[in-house]
Amino acid sequence: MKQETMIEAIRQVLEGNMQNPHMHAFNASARLNEDLYLDSVLVLQLILHLELDLGLNVPEQNITAADYATVSSLADFLCQIDSDTPKTSVQQDEEFEDVKVHCFVSCVCESLKRKHIDHRPFYFGVWDATFSISDDYRLQYHSDDIDHSDFKTWYQTLFGVELESWYDESESKEDNLLAMTRILESKPSDQHLMVMLDMYHLPERENKFNQNPFPHYVMLENTNDPATLMMYDPDFRWEGEMEASKIYHAISQPSVAGGYLINEAKLKHADDRDIQAYFEACFIREDNPLTSAIRTILNAHLRSVDALSISALNIALREIRVIAVRKYAYEHGFAFFWRALGLPDDDFEYWCDVIEDLIQTYTKIQYQVMKLAETGDVELQVDIYALLNKQDQTENRIKKRLFEVYRDWCELNDLALPMLAEAV
Repeated sequence: MKQETMIEAIRQVLEGNMQNPHMHAFNASARLNEDLYLDSVLVLQLILHLELDLGLNVPEQNITAADYATVSSLADFLCQIDSDTPKTSVQQDEEFEDVKVHCFVSCVCESLKRKHIDHRPFYFGVWDATFSISDDYRLQYHSDDIDHSDFKTWYQTLFGVELESWYDESESKEDNLLAMTRILESKPSDQHLMVMLDMYHLPERENKFNQNPFPHYVMLENTNDPATLMMYDPDFRWEGEMEASKIYHAISQPSVAGGYLINEAKLKHADDRDIQAYFEACFIREDNPLTSAIRTILNAHLRSVDALSISALNIALREIRVIAVRKYAYEHGFAFFWRALGLPDDDFEYWCDVIEDLIQTYTKIQYQVMKLAETGDVELQVDIYALLNKQDQTENRIKKRLFEVYRDWCELNDLALPMLAEAV
């Protein structure tokens, strides 16, 4: 299929099937996120419609951000699939030290890194970090029930600094913005302000997921110009000046509320015994919560619990990918123990590949779930459950090896044998 024909097919799906309200911006060079306001799940939905309408066989593992940055790049990718031309994979040049997977943790770890304090142990709490399932069986990475209290407690235990909340949810958005501006004007240079905002309302800023809404923590500082603020986003490795009014608008959204102060001057290195206690508090050996949650939600919709329908699975599991990237935190855990034990780099890289496979398989699961929701073909559940079983096997392997090196680290540091008794 020619590129022009594929572009027209994309236009028809967006205008007809998806009723996109931003078609006035549609052209070959239009950006799917910034111009057509498609988040990552809507892009997968677009590809799914094209696959079903055109009879394409889209390999899920090749769907990357680069493939769908613009209408024309998506068309080129799909034309390659249509012509059975192998797609050349792009090598990712990301060092494991820079893997970012959780905005709250990334923000509070920045101060640790500036003080040359090893931040990697704090990521022990990320690979199975809290999420929720709503009463109507929807997966939620952010909800009113999630307050990061465990992270706040352990940050103080490990590094000696309390994360002070400055945001008062009993006050109005306007009052909290006024409080924030006063803090930014008066705080010392070694104190840092975090705030939650809705990234969806900052379309100038690209991110990995482009969810709507997208609650996200960033750090702010004043500039010499009162009309701008310096915004630092450790999770997505971006720093720059932005219009203050746009940032205020993103903070004022009803989807977000929260903010903290970090006193960098009082941070300390974590004690080995506290690191041991934190690992054992975070390590869930008997379950893989994300895979189990997906299975629970899938079961509820297939069995029509509370009159749920298969077609609702698309929305119910739309946040799989946002939570799945937290599994990169395993790399931080392996890196911490590997360096302490002097283990070979090749073995570390092998486990990084296993972790990558775990994460990419969640994308395959989400795509197959969307296909099930769209077609109603219950036979697709066989492959989905098989992928979920594969996830349990893969993550159990990761946890088993991680526990082994953790146990060796305890012995190296003359710590008591792990309370968890034996490996997974």
